[in-house]
Amino acid sequence: MQAIINFLRGSVLFTVTGAFPERFLNLCAQRGVGFWDLEWLDEHSLQLRVARGDAKRVGELAEKVMCEASAQRRAGIPFFLAGFRRRYALLLGLALSIAAVCVLSRFILTIEVSGNEKVPTAAILTELSRQGVRVGAYGPGLDVRRISQEALIRLEDLAWMSVNLHGTRAEVLVREKLPTPELRDETTPAHVISAATGIITHMEVLEGQPSFQEGDTVLEGEVLISGVVDLKEPKYATVDAGQRLVHARGNIYARTWRTLEAEIPLEAQVKAYTGEKETGWSLILLGHSVNFFGKTGIPMDGYDKISTTRVFTLPGGRVMPLALRKTEYRAYETVPAALDPDAAQAMLEEQLADRLEKLVGEDGEVVQLSFAAREAEGILTVTAKAECREQIGREVTFEGTVGETTPAQPLPAG
Repeated sequence: MQAIINFLRGSVLFTVTGAFPERFLNLCAQRGVGFWDLEWLDEHSLQLRVARGDAKRVGELAEKVMCEASAQRRAGIPFFLAGFRRRYALLLGLALSIAAVCVLSRFILTIEVSGNEKVPTAAILTELSRQGVRVGAYGPGLDVRRISQEALIRLEDLAWMSVNLHGTRAEVLVREKLPTPELRDETTPAHVISAATGIITHMEVLEGQPSFQEGDTVLEGEVLISGVVDLKEPKYATVDAGQRLVHARGNIYARTWRTLEAEIPLEAQVKAYTGEKETGWSLILLGHSVNFFGKTGIPMDGYDKISTTRVFTLPGGRVMPLALRKTEYRAYETVPAALDPDAAQAMLEEQLADRLEKLVGEDGEVVQLSFAAREAEGILTVTAKAECREQIGREVTFEGTVGETTPAQPLPAG
């Protein structure tokens, strides 16, 4: 602590030389001149350090005891500031720098988000910005607990959030919600119906009464597994035991044949740049943009806006709240252009193949696929024909309650 005080008030290192330097030390003690860091150089000389306020008295006291005192080195804040005495611009710059450090240290300059995998960082930052947490925000004025709670309400895929302020850095920690397991409705009866026409290759009946067998041909919409199950009675019973409602479940695999089509015009309107362009520059500081050169907006219709932003970073990779943005406006005209038929066909075939993969699902596969293309009146049409193996069963509920039975009926006389 004393070292800090000495640095703030300033000190001077003296060398004292004479026949009896110890008399100088005694005189300093008598006159109240404090000293420290005393070091004897030899029998007739020593070094010591005194406060800046006592430096002028050292020479006078040394003369009284027939010694000579010479200042060797000055240290401390007062001497540092004295160097700016006639350099007013530097002194003003120093004062402004100190003020800027004191003021800016209370504002958020960087925001770091961690813990998210599926929820985009941009979505989290956008919501926090609505709540007031943004670059340039005044940190002490933020209620981070309330902000975290409000953001969680709006970001439904997050289970937990914590906003921590560390000086100019805002640290946002999040935890995403675990996937909610799908709950099966076991109280409502259901049939398993066919989602496509095909030939059944394999049946896995988990619940319900099958209506078809492997090798049968089924049409789209037919009931594959019924949710109405016939109750069995002894072989020679005289009454029908009735029926019971269940929630039918199962996997029905079938060979299916699908036909898909897609088309595209072979002539399209495209942009052709004229060569005319305008350029604007802006400085982004603490989230605010300041335009300082060139255009500030698109001059008129028929211009493309292309922005390039350079973010400044400190050594070590820490991002600064300062960026330079170049905005270029390029004029264009729309002109007709012919598409390459081969390229257009390849694009449509890729789109149809993607659609087919989604239709058959993860459990299905495309066994055979062929394409045919035709052109008429400037329109290219591509047709995809495919043989697939897919799971065609889809559950469809109907009115009633699982476990409900119909009353037994007498069997007709035979």
